Amino acid sequence: MASPTAIDTLGAIGELGTSPRIAVFRALVLGDLLCAVPALRALRKAWPDGELTLIGLPWAATLAERLPQVDRFIEFPGYPGLPERVPQLAALPGFLKELQQRPFDLLVQLHGSGRIVNPLMAACGARHTAGFVDAEGYSAEPALHAPWPTRGHEIERLLALTDHLGLPRDGVQLEFPLRDDDRQSLRQLWPGAGTRPFVCIHPGAQLPSRRWAPERFAAVGDLLAARGYEVVITGTAGEHPLADAVSRAMRQPSTSLVGKTSLWTLGALIESARLLVCNDTGVSHIAAALGTPSVVVSLGADVSRWAPLDRTLHRVVWRNLPCRPCGHAVCPYGHECATTLGVDAVADAVLDVLEPRMSAPRALADALERGMWFANNSNTVTPSSAAP
Repeated sequence: MASPTAIDTLGAIGELGTSPRIAVFRALVLGDLLCAVPALRALRKAWPDGELTLIGLPWAATLAERLPQVDRFIEFPGYPGLPERVPQLAALPGFLKELQQRPFDLLVQLHGSGRIVNPLMAACGARHTAGFVDAEGYSAEPALHAPWPTRGHEIERLLALTDHLGLPRDGVQLEFPLRDDDRQSLRQLWPGAGTRPFVCIHPGAQLPSRRWAPERFAAVGDLLAARGYEVVITGTAGEHPLADAVSRAMRQPSTSLVGKTSLWTLGALIESARLLVCNDTGVSHIAAALGTPSVVVSLGADVSRWAPLDRTLHRVVWRNLPCRPCGHAVCPYGHECATTLGVDAVADAVLDVLEPRMSAPRALADALERGMWFANNSNTVTPSSAAP
């Protein structure tokens, strides 16, 4: 016999009909939103004739416009206690009024545990509100709220809610919808695109605690350049100092597209790359969505939650320390997750993806023969002053 909670859940879902107006709240950054795509797909599969609106941060409008699961986008003005955006408090009444004047049939909170946002969701005026709730948290409709998972991959955590609502899954793959004009725009931006094999190095990350040292990215870049790959450095306009530090530390030439790409030309670039080497940040999820091999240097993050699902195509390099997962923007300790992660470990992962038969020690020996690098006692590789 079904439990009363299950009956309430089925009843609420059943009364939505075949073409409900659904809103999904996920006001987070790029990687977080891409990880929600499988849950969006489950909602769309359940209601192919419904209207699905994404409520998110301003940057997400361009992604929402391309995702086939999404019909409309509403900008979220921020809210006290949520760190992703400085709250635009003057815009909050208008945001709530817009939602209340034309209520949604179902508002789905995919943002997180709900400790801060669940009361806000209840004020949006939807006929039904679903989402996650933590052990002592508030939820407007308990039958439509699932316990917030504290373990597992982010994709699986979010699908736990659609599972709870009885909606069939439609795969776990990510999506990043590129168009031919994105590829054409990339060729106009960088005429060298496609003329020779290239790899992307993305040294930036939103938080300083998530950034590996530029000189170590440079060492990996030189290793790849020595193997015949063109090295392309990517990043936002604000990440110029990081990118410049990488290019200065490299002994081989590199190409910088830092601050020059849009979200979509960056995607087209990653799509064509032989490999992406990056910190644990949004571009790693773009590579996962597009099927581009990657090596992700994970500093502080919960690897089991954020690593790409395909462990053959992607490698995550990290140190297992007692302070992980880390919630600090700047490490208050010695940043050991970064300082103890040497170039050889990342180089080994890079060559394991690109050239499975070539080990990193052999590749580094090749580099030594060229007089490019020497290994020091801290298990890292640093530029040699004798290098040409």
